Amino acid sequence: MFSIILVPFRYTSTLWYSLSVYLILRSFLNMESSKGEGLNQPLLLEPKDLDKNHKNDATCTDTNTLQENSLPAKVWDETKQLWHIVGPTVISRISNATMNIISQSYAGHLGDLELASVSIANNVIVGFNWGLLLGMASALETLCGQAFGAKKYSMLGTYMQRSWIVLFLCCFLLLPLYAFATPILKLLGQPDDIAQQSGHLALWFIPLHFSFAFQFPLQRFLQSQLKTGVLIWVSLSALVIHVFLNWVLVSRIQLGVVGVALSLDISWWVLVLGMYLYVACGGCPQTWTGFSLQAFSGLLEFLKLSASSGVMLCLENWYYRILIVMTGFFENAKLAVDALSVCMTINSWEMMFALSFFAGIGVRVANELGAGNGRAAKFATKVCVVQSSLIGLFFFTIVLIFRGKLAFIFSSSTQVVGAVDNLAFLLASSILLNSVQPVLSGVAVGSGWQSSVAWINIFCYYIVGLPVGLLMGWGFHLGTAGIWAGMVFGGTAVQTLILSIMTARTNWEVEVEKADSRVKRWSISDVESHQ
Repeated sequence: MFSIILVPFRYTSTLWYSLSVYLILRSFLNMESSKGEGLNQPLLLEPKDLDKNHKNDATCTDTNTLQENSLPAKVWDETKQLWHIVGPTVISRISNATMNIISQSYAGHLGDLELASVSIANNVIVGFNWGLLLGMASALETLCGQAFGAKKYSMLGTYMQRSWIVLFLCCFLLLPLYAFATPILKLLGQPDDIAQQSGHLALWFIPLHFSFAFQFPLQRFLQSQLKTGVLIWVSLSALVIHVFLNWVLVSRIQLGVVGVALSLDISWWVLVLGMYLYVACGGCPQTWTGFSLQAFSGLLEFLKLSASSGVMLCLENWYYRILIVMTGFFENAKLAVDALSVCMTINSWEMMFALSFFAGIGVRVANELGAGNGRAAKFATKVCVVQSSLIGLFFFTIVLIFRGKLAFIFSSSTQVVGAVDNLAFLLASSILLNSVQPVLSGVAVGSGWQSSVAWINIFCYYIVGLPVGLLMGWGFHLGTAGIWAGMVFGGTAVQTLILSIMTARTNWEVEVEKADSRVKRWSISDVESHQ
């Protein structure tokens, strides 16, 4: 029954994906071929070259050389610029995601109940707050990225400190979700045993929760100025420590799921400590001059931008958290939660590539707009869409080829493995669409479109996608697979198409003017508050 109904969705997903990529790349065919109308040279230089070029503005005339280069040369140059950000970010994000996967694996081998409880506590309770705080921190990608492109280096440290303050206060406001996790999960339809143990675990995840307020702003602060190498070493160090902690706390001391939670708590604070020590010990001499009372000024304006950024990204993040929660309303909920959690974990692992492109294109667009290079921002978007799409196609193929074996990484239960196999096509389709959508969201963040995209997300995800998913899940009696199919093809695909049209129709010279106005406005407000 399900396979018959899913046939049109197979073609729909391919159509949406192809159309979205086509809209972004169509302007390749319309690129001006006349001399002098080519691409502006990106302003993203190696940190060691920053002072030299700041003193000698004559190097800006080299843009004419790049303008005369062939398209392959331009693509290669942009690829180097993009992967200078994306490469280290991929390693960092995969390392962070691997910590969650290791925790899931340890929990899965403790038992099905333990796997379900860790999955719910981490993916729903922590994930709910993670999405909001990550989105709020993305305001720094707009502000720090454009300020760095405009060479307003002293503003970056102040922006990061403001983000710390705003996110730390927000963490306190979100604490009731941890304190009342058990009744909340029961209200949402989770079985009593899963809700009880997940609620208990949620309290142990509170230290992890507060680490987000510092880790996210630090990461964006470093990315916006190309200090990405440190992310690799800090993330790999935290991963090694996490593996050791799980072995000690879960396997040796046998603390069970509490040991899993403690391992994540400590590992995420290692990330915070490592990045902060790099910044405070001279790694960013131009952009970090120490703590300043100026960070406490302009908080209301900063909060507004952070809130719109948070709404934009958390609506995307919460969308699939809702999917996990709704599985609790079906029969054999424990099996459904386990299978879906395995799929979401695999999807989140691949999403580290997509989210790295999200960060990369956000920085590239913000830096180029801040530097006045609208055409460079446009070209970076095209290159990023192509490369992210190719990676998405690769993982789409891998999931379909090994669909019957992936679940053995997380569980030895043949029932869980079989349930994951039945969801393999939906997992692969989600990966394919998610190779384009985060790139477009990154363009929106780099350009400062957070408020507009937040409304688009509300429409696509919660007015279109969620009702379609509920209809297929309960109306057509397709269960978890039906809900997921409706949410993917009804919500994510529509949102990707709308963002594709929005990006393809963007006037980048107007965006340059907006970025210049934004940097000047925030610079003036900072000077006035300092006086």
